[in-house]
Amino acid sequence: MSLRRAVAAPFRHRGVERMSESEFIVALSLDRDWFSPDQATRLVDVAATEGLLERTGDDVLAAFDVGSVELDESFEPDESVLQQRTTFERLLDTVVDAGIEKQTAVADINELQAELAVSVEAAAVLYAHRNGLDVSELADRARRELASE
Repeated sequence: MSLRRAVAAPFRHRGVERMSESEFIVALSLDRDWFSPDQATRLVDVAATEGLLERTGDDVLAAFDVGSVELDESFEPDESVLQQRTTFERLLDTVVDAGIEKQTAVADINELQAELAVSVEAAAVLYAHRNGLDVSELADRARRELASE
């Protein structure tokens, strides 16, 4: 997913696991010229909400192994990474990242949803689980969202 790649790039480029939030924003906006400083700040917020970045004081820390992310010189994220995704979108991205075709996953999840009469998020969690994926954090998030409705 390109949000993960965009977050990994500054850490990989500098060879560090932690940097100040301002350094991270400069890396995305001035060094790479991918985003304006305001957009880079928005990316930090989205990445933190999605669990990809941890804020510790004035620093940010990648919450995943940045070395496992494939980055090539031609990569450039688009502005869609600045949008927060729903829990379902995050679940679907996890499934697609695992190699399951998006169209197949959506069809199968919709079928599960209709068959079990559950929310689309619950169906997506079950689908991911049946495909051997650990989506426990997203399942907890879906549960919290359902409880708050």
